[in-house]
Amino acid sequence: MTDTHAHLDFLEESELAEARAHLPELKAVLTLGVDPGRWERTLSLAQGNVYAAVGLHPTSAHLLSPEVEEALRYYARHPRVRAIGESGLDYYWTPETKPAQLKALEFQATLAEELGLPLVLHVRSKDGQAEEDLSAWLLAHRPKRVVLHAFGGHPALERAGLEAGAYFSFAGPLTYKKNQALREAARRLPADRLLVETDAPFLPPEPHRGKRNLPHYVRHTLAKLAEVRGLAWEEAEALTDRNAATLFRWA
Repeated sequence: MTDTHAHLDFLEESELAEARAHLPELKAVLTLGVDPGRWERTLSLAQGNVYAAVGLHPTSAHLLSPEVEEALRYYARHPRVRAIGESGLDYYWTPETKPAQLKALEFQATLAEELGLPLVLHVRSKDGQAEEDLSAWLLAHRPKRVVLHAFGGHPALERAGLEAGAYFSFAGPLTYKKNQALREAARRLPADRLLVETDAPFLPPEPHRGKRNLPHYVRHTLAKLAEVRGLAWEEAEALTDRNAATLFRWA
């Protein structure tokens, strides 16, 4: 199994101890540091089969400055870093910072291109506008290696992602009973573009809803992906492990 998106630096010490105890069950984990105050801690956790990404979450985009740009360039060159992000657009929490979010997205996309790293994208809004805007951005910029983190099934973003050659990463919501449309998307997307993640400690899958999420809970999302695509669990595991290794270039 591979958890392509977690935030180990958000875990309490007891949660982190449990997560570490289960790391042998996982091929790899990508832990993401999403603002300058978290980059150092994130990199300290990137050991063994845990790798790192560093970036500015769109809700932290207002922090971008020449000093922060320089610091991100420095941390992005760490040998354990396998991606830039998560970046993107979030109009759910901070719609008023849209210009800053676009500026931070442009910078991170350029940095990812310069370093030959994948770009991890977040998107969230109440009315779908962020998804529409990110779809337009994807088609205009067409980053070479990009993943739509916690893909929610928005039709325009699915179309743009496919045209731009993006990877689609599914998190706990794939297991929620109401999300049949999301499962339909998981069924029809190309097999070589599928990933699974936890977004730990957020977005816990069934049967852990209402609790804090942990990387090894990715098995539940993987099981649902296998079910909707008519695969054996081992086939889905091999498929998503292979896709993640291709994208993030770990052993």
